Amino acid sequence: MALPQIMQKMRLPLVGSPMFIVSHPDLVIAQCKAGIVGSFPALNAREKDGQSLDGWLTRITEELDRHNQANPDRPAAPYAVNHIVHRSNGMLDQHLETCVKHKVPVWITSLGAREDVNEAAHSCGGVVFHDVIHNTFAKKAISKGADGLIAVAAGAGGHAGAQSPLALIREIRSWFDGPLLLSGAISEGDSLLAALAMGADGGYAGSAFIATQEANAVDRYKQMVTECGAEDILYSNAFTGVHGNYLKPSIEAAGMDPNNLDASDPSKMSFSEDRDKSRPKKWADIWGAGQGIGAVHDVVPVEALVARLEAEFRTAKTRLDAQVAAVTWGG
Repeated sequence: MALPQIMQKMRLPLVGSPMFIVSHPDLVIAQCKAGIVGSFPALNAREKDGQSLDGWLTRITEELDRHNQANPDRPAAPYAVNHIVHRSNGMLDQHLETCVKHKVPVWITSLGAREDVNEAAHSCGGVVFHDVIHNTFAKKAISKGADGLIAVAAGAGGHAGAQSPLALIREIRSWFDGPLLLSGAISEGDSLLAALAMGADGGYAGSAFIATQEANAVDRYKQMVTECGAEDILYSNAFTGVHGNYLKPSIEAAGMDPNNLDASDPSKMSFSEDRDKSRPKKWADIWGAGQGIGAVHDVVPVEALVARLEAEFRTAKTRLDAQVAAVTWGG
């Protein structure tokens, strides 16, 4: 069990998860410079808004190269691009071609496992992590050529699963010994260490990075993350057709009752360029977040957040070592 070689010389075994709208080059570059993998959904680079995936990748690559030249003893972590492998994503083929051109080092695939996507990544030396919410999807992803898995457990932000991380990790590890990340309330160094103790090779964290200066989120969204806790998160499929975790206060601010939402039809889920045209305006400010936000209290630079996570991770490791050493019954 180990992360791919390209991900082994990082400050922490942590991937900043790709978040709709929130993840963009500023955030990704800051995460990589801070020593963790930064990522973004390819669909965030919206051509109709004057953004291009090619332009984003050029900027990220050039800035990280300059950082590495200036800091040979503290190189940046690799970056990742997330692809939504869903039939409604008409941009997928173009995005794959662009990522091959730039030799993207880490690929994250979601909402579908396809051999041709994995082959595209491998053709340029990339490694593929596929996110899964249960063991059946995990087996399917590996059978189609994914290199690693992201176990998206209960409590994760965005499109999350409902299974306990303890159960999900163990079921996957019963047959898979390759790279495995855990997603679900990883917002402290303690929870990152717990992920390793359960059998994961690293963590996958998003919500804590919403409340960073570099995140592409409006100020109220960032502030709401710092003010809320796990009880303020609602698990619902009302907004996209796929179950995910959302901030209740944002739902209320949009004039809806979090306790009285209609279920959505998963077949209506769409990731086309025109998806916003069919999205009710009142949903525009429905904000996603995971259950780990209770550990987030301030809006800080990415470097400060990663430094906190590292300090907590080291402290938790020392405390756990002492607790394990004190266990004598049966020893």
